[in-house]
Amino acid sequence: MRDDNLTGGYDMALSVESGQDRTMKIALASDHAGFHLKQTVSAHLASLGHAVVDLGTSNDGPVDYPHFCAAAGRSVVRGETDLAIVMGGSGQGEAIAANKVRGVRAALCHDEFTARFARLHNNANVLALGARILGEALALAVIDVFLATEFEGGRHQPRIDQIVQIEDEEAG
Repeated sequence: MRDDNLTGGYDMALSVESGQDRTMKIALASDHAGFHLKQTVSAHLASLGHAVVDLGTSNDGPVDYPHFCAAAGRSVVRGETDLAIVMGGSGQGEAIAANKVRGVRAALCHDEFTARFARLHNNANVLALGARILGEALALAVIDVFLATEFEGGRHQPRIDQIVQIEDEEAG
């Protein structure tokens, strides 16, 4: 059964969208709380044939996350990577830090639904995950949906354009 108010009329039983077969270059960044998940994610992405760019941290010692997450976002905006994944305890601070980079649309996702619609409707280019919230299997499932889902465009493009306009206003 489908609740059209929740899903926007989409059948959530559909398989992931067409991006699944395309290999990508993906930036990873984490703080100490996300370090072990980052290692798991890196191995998973490599096993799927994706190129991984690890932007830190390099261990689970206490560290501040903002510069790692900003670097991941910048790599996407500069075209050095296709997408980025940032990880921390909750993922919230990582999403906020990445979103400070002009052109980044980071989405904190806790399930496949939020991952699908972050890409489908919002053209998110950075995925934020909470290592203390998601188990590894769910985190990998969220990543797989995020990577496989393409931006729908259409009625959603004007909204993305409005976000860019807000960024332009704030920068100037």
